[in-house]
Amino acid sequence: MPALKPLQTKLSKRAQGLLNHPQGMGNYFTFKTAIDILGLDWNAVAPGGIYGVTGAGYYDMGYMANNIGPSPMAMKALQEAASHRENITVYPPDCMAELKALVAEHKFGRKLGPDFEVLGVEGAQGGIGYTYLSFLDPGDEIIVTDPGYFHFVPAAGICGATVVPVTLNALNHFRYTPEDILRAITPRTKMIVVCDPINPFGTVQTRAELLEIARIARDRGIIVFNNITHNTHQTDPRAVHIPMASLHGPDCDMSHVISVSGMTKGYGMAAMRVGFLAGHPDLVRGAFLTRMELTKIHINYLGQFAAIAAMKDAEYLSRSTEIIRRNLAHLKETVARTPGVTLPVDPAYGFCTVIDVSGTGVTAQEVTVGLLNHHIAAIPGDGLGDVGCADYVRLNYSHPDIACFEAFRDGLPKAIAESREGRYLAGVDAFFARVNTERGNAIRAMLAPRMHAAGAAR
Repeated sequence: MPALKPLQTKLSKRAQGLLNHPQGMGNYFTFKTAIDILGLDWNAVAPGGIYGVTGAGYYDMGYMANNIGPSPMAMKALQEAASHRENITVYPPDCMAELKALVAEHKFGRKLGPDFEVLGVEGAQGGIGYTYLSFLDPGDEIIVTDPGYFHFVPAAGICGATVVPVTLNALNHFRYTPEDILRAITPRTKMIVVCDPINPFGTVQTRAELLEIARIARDRGIIVFNNITHNTHQTDPRAVHIPMASLHGPDCDMSHVISVSGMTKGYGMAAMRVGFLAGHPDLVRGAFLTRMELTKIHINYLGQFAAIAAMKDAEYLSRSTEIIRRNLAHLKETVARTPGVTLPVDPAYGFCTVIDVSGTGVTAQEVTVGLLNHHIAAIPGDGLGDVGCADYVRLNYSHPDIACFEAFRDGLPKAIAESREGRYLAGVDAFFARVNTERGNAIRAMLAPRMHAAGAAR
């Protein structure tokens, strides 16, 4: 690990641990890195410093914002709420009573009561942070998937917890098996993260798997963190997603399960930062108090009005699901006609998937730069874990304009061809040399033979 700069020694050990974490923001490769490698104008690609690509002529298949946008009913409710001065001047509730009840049933399949409570948080991401800080201590172990969502891993480090990864691959159908969980458990296991549908593959756990995972955890006093952020859109009409909270009953205690969801993925409301953490009140109380001391208990009030309207807009959900299914079909055709590229598994829910470019002879990072050169933003796998770190490209297929997918179909083979020429090799190597993470150096080792050959050719 690189030596700390003088002022960085003043940081807490928690913050120091993030400086060179391979999944710490800025240490993994994204289309933002590609902007610099290509020498593009940031304001032309991602104007205003937002976390997404909105420049004219560019299409964003990178970060997981719902590109379809918000429900018309949500927009109307937002405008109405904003017209009332008192909705802006007051400290709002952490979650309005009507919204709590709707979320409990609509998202988690439960009713509010003495054994189930909902807490408003700043998007599902806020739910991750508050859950970790409320339950994890130094020395604890937490089971996560590899690959998995960027921030499940570094956030555990902030708490002093150790991550125990479970590899996702074709053998376990890119989701947990109970056997995976049993192999990963030790006497120090405190939490199991069940991200379902899984980011980045879009696969879902079966009812039997969820029940068995819950039983294993319950018998050993382990907390289950069930993140269901991507469960709004059913990509595969045959698939069934089951929130773990909904399995609670006389013969199935789920009081050890903390559930999280939000309005970003399903309803195109990323800027509202409205999310939900739910579970037994005795557990939620701890998260409530933790949140109060960190950021106070309030979330976006106007966004809460919009969230109520969005979840009541059945027409929006139906229309957006049709768009996402159309896009996936187009994407799968593109993969099928592109030599060296495969789709490891068909997604069942949500709007993210992974393509495997290992058969092309170049890295996912080079392909990512090439795609941006052809106006498509994507994210390679090194921010998601060790598995597939140089092979996987994660794609968001929610864009409402089919032109996005036509551009991807045209740009993907060109990006691969340019990468094979070595056009982006030095830029990718330089990025990982600069961040100097263990994972980044492993990718540099993969690049080394081609870097050497390129140098010899010169």
